[in-house]
Amino acid sequence: MVNLKINGIPVQAEEGTTIIEAARKANIDIPSLCYLKNINCIGACRVCVVEVKGARGLVASCVYPVSEGLEVWTNTPQVRKSRKTTLELLLSEHRKKCLSCVRSENCELQKLCKDYGVDEDKFPSTEEVKPIDTTSAYLVRDNSKCIHCMRCVAACNNQNIGVIGPRRRGYKKTIGCAFEQTLDSVACVGCGQCVVSCPVGALYEKDNTDEVWSMIENPEKKVVFFTAPAIRAALGEEFGMPIGTNVEKKLPSAIRGLGADAAFDMDVTADLTILEEAAELVDRIKNNKPLPMFTSCCPGWVKFAEHYYPELLPNLSTCKSPQQMFGALLKSYYCEKNGIKPEDLYVVSVIPCTSKKFEIGREEMADTVDAAITTRELAKMIRAAGINFEALPNSDFDSPFETASGAGVIFGATGGVMEAALRTAAYMLDGEFEGTDFVEVRGIEGIREATYNVAGKEIKVAVTSGLGNASKLCEMVKNGEAPYQFIEIMACPGGCINGGGQPIPRDSVKNSVDVKAIRASVLYNLDKSLDIRKSHDSPVIKMIYDEYFGEPNSEKAHHYLHTTYTARGKY
Repeated sequence: MVNLKINGIPVQAEEGTTIIEAARKANIDIPSLCYLKNINCIGACRVCVVEVKGARGLVASCVYPVSEGLEVWTNTPQVRKSRKTTLELLLSEHRKKCLSCVRSENCELQKLCKDYGVDEDKFPSTEEVKPIDTTSAYLVRDNSKCIHCMRCVAACNNQNIGVIGPRRRGYKKTIGCAFEQTLDSVACVGCGQCVVSCPVGALYEKDNTDEVWSMIENPEKKVVFFTAPAIRAALGEEFGMPIGTNVEKKLPSAIRGLGADAAFDMDVTADLTILEEAAELVDRIKNNKPLPMFTSCCPGWVKFAEHYYPELLPNLSTCKSPQQMFGALLKSYYCEKNGIKPEDLYVVSVIPCTSKKFEIGREEMADTVDAAITTRELAKMIRAAGINFEALPNSDFDSPFETASGAGVIFGATGGVMEAALRTAAYMLDGEFEGTDFVEVRGIEGIREATYNVAGKEIKVAVTSGLGNASKLCEMVKNGEAPYQFIEIMACPGGCINGGGQPIPRDSVKNSVDVKAIRASVLYNLDKSLDIRKSHDSPVIKMIYDEYFGEPNSEKAHHYLHTTYTARGKY
């Protein structure tokens, strides 16, 4: 530990800590536009500059390490003047469409400009309206708003994808794909981590709300929504509620308030996925089929495997994701039961993920889910409808898909799919197995592994999230160094609770609070509070099999609930 002073306040910090991190110990928030803790620390934006005793000129606090006896000032006239000038220069190249920007009121540049009282016309505008890349199914890049902070590039590299980066130099510099390629022509997996990393509105999800509104207003369409497990752990943030607020009981009321005919819980098909996936795992173990088996719930991970590890595709579970299972279930079982023509049913999934927008258009799974909207898009619709979200009464999801198990709830957190599957696979292997909590696979960081003894069989499992970690695991499997039977991978660090479509916290929060862990705790607490915690115990799942599929992995279940994959190549 070293001793220093920041604005005259004595601070202790670990040697090697940067000034921007040490300042938080003195409750001082140093602004920045490029800094993103553990992802991007390059001192590029020059907004975080401070004065340091003995230093020549101002220094970037996000890369300047503390040392014994260091004296720092974060709020001198020189510092304020420098920050203001930097912001005014950025605005001279920034397309100022703030009133219609998706990040209006949650834009780091907008906030700092207001805080420092900038003159947006101080410097002549060199704004050039650059082409907007709308080619992908899931996100939009508007380089006219880009401030070259490099956070999206760092996030993409952190995911071990690296399909975007700086092109050209100086004032001609832009961020995008090599050789002017469009996003749909490169090996992007659609995880959306670039979107949640962007401090402005240069990146955002492709908006499908206009189409959903038009279907709600169409008297010939029956519109049903279903919401993913992670939505309840994050949507409240869009309405000023604290991180970690569980809004599950407000979701059905909000969706009905939009004019939808029904609101269902995707946790039901998370349970359905578990029955199919656990049965598949048991079959692979008993009959010496390809192992380890990888989970297939995350479309970002699936697309990553298709692009970068096509040789491992036989190891992916053939189960569709809960989103696609729900779409298939609604367009078959639900329509038959209620005398609805599938073409008259418009199905909307509410998801924490941008890659799900790509998934609904896959040839192997087309025509089941009609629109996938993110948590942010649902919040946008709720605001447009004039609904006071916080004041909504509690209500339940609609029958027959209103009840799910705790196993379905924890799908939204990394390790949750593995734990849910183990609860049922252990039961299938040993009907008397009583275990419920597989805590060894819980957590946010790194690669977690565990070994369980079930019915005399030793089952080795591994769990990770973030595609950088996924690459390490895949290389181990390729090289024969992975002694596992079952592996769970989620593309986004922390899992769906940190998906590319979730609310974007302010930098001051993102860099100081473990948002992923707080959101995940919502799901685990819900699971713990429920009477039904295993997917095979759910009465809804029992009804679906009794009335329609017969049993897990039946021929009919395979027709509707399983899929195939496509090797895509890296370029």
